[in-house]
Amino acid sequence: MCCFTGKVEEVKNTRIFARLGEHGNQVIIYQMSLKADADLAMVLPIPVKEGTAEDAVKFFDFSKYENVFSDLWEMFPPPVSRGGPADPFGAAPADAPYSLKVVSVGAYDASFVPTIADFSRLDARFRLPEGVWAKLPGYADFGFAVFKLKPGNAQVHPMAFSFPSALSGTVFFPTLHIHDGEVHAKEHFDHTLYLQAPAANLSRGGWHESPGLAVTKVKCGLTHGMIRPDLHVYQQVMRGKFDNGDVVAKVRAA
Repeated sequence: MCCFTGKVEEVKNTRIFARLGEHGNQVIIYQMSLKADADLAMVLPIPVKEGTAEDAVKFFDFSKYENVFSDLWEMFPPPVSRGGPADPFGAAPADAPYSLKVVSVGAYDASFVPTIADFSRLDARFRLPEGVWAKLPGYADFGFAVFKLKPGNAQVHPMAFSFPSALSGTVFFPTLHIHDGEVHAKEHFDHTLYLQAPAANLSRGGWHESPGLAVTKVKCGLTHGMIRPDLHVYQQVMRGKFDNGDVVAKVRAA
């Protein structure tokens, strides 16, 4: 799941695809089922390189390929669920001069928030309570992808973006939970994670390799180049109580 700026009745069936791209970029595709009664935003902390410009994070429209995760799921035999332990807003400068750029991507309006201080440039409805990030000092240097959601009870089409990553040789999955303005040590996960990496070294940590290449099940031409047809896919299913934090996977360089 992730961080929400308002009350969420239910979030389930979260699926995330991630891959390292060229020149130190990482791509993320994110989908979930959500029940909420009011406008709110989903905030995904991402480890961006220092000084990342607002236009360096690119958003992609997946409204024409809503079932990408169904196709990814078909690449694997029925997985074995695993449970148990996992293997800031500070005030902005008073003279923040302008609002953040908003990009329309299918059913969403999306923005990249370069630093914690820049949250003041978003509509107040789409900010987390002040002090949240102060409880998570490890995110002081992160940027944030923000997707504005509409009320309802439905599976939303995938959200997708790329960013210049500060983590070399590491694929990052944004799985930190903040649903009520509080940070809990453990949270309930209902996640399926997917990863692509050339010559990946993922024999440990619950990752399972697909028997075939992505092209055998996935319509890679509809993924804006985010899913490579010539690589296998790795899957990890996380259901149950886990340490509340993000998931990272070390991979060999492409």
